[in-house]
Amino acid sequence: MSIKWVQFPLHPETPQKGLSLEELFAGRDFDIPAIQGHLRELIRLEGLPYGNRTHTYNSRLAQELSKWGERFPESSLLNQKIFEAYFVDGQNLANQNLLVKLAGEAGLSTQEATKVLEKRVFKEAVDIDWMRSRQIGISGVPTFVIGQYGISGAQSYEILERFVIKNTF
Repeated sequence: MSIKWVQFPLHPETPQKGLSLEELFAGRDFDIPAIQGHLRELIRLEGLPYGNRTHTYNSRLAQELSKWGERFPESSLLNQKIFEAYFVDGQNLANQNLLVKLAGEAGLSTQEATKVLEKRVFKEAVDIDWMRSRQIGISGVPTFVIGQYGISGAQSYEILERFVIKNTF
């Protein structure tokens, strides 16, 4: 079995400067501290880092960079760097300089990353992913799909393990 990352348009209307979580969820009945506490606990149980994120940012350029990164063995490390920048450090993923820096930290060419982002080389590939996400009914992240079955949201290792075993054998 192989893993294929498919990009998803979570809040694509978010401006480049980002929004506070209060602005993002204004008018909806969300208890932001409770949701963050739940996520923090799930992530802690898996031994992963998680910060105190206060804003959401437009991730379109990060998705295009990730799509470019799929061509290289360092793609997993690049995705990890993007995850940590956003979820641990609360950094703005719409910042091209940050993304180029993350590519370099993952061992990828910063010159090529700059060209990819400036020329939007992987815009169409991400557009195709977004269309595919809509077609199969993805409405949140992360979503794991095997065949025609999916599971959405932050899940424990045990739940993901059962999902994989149930849908691959």
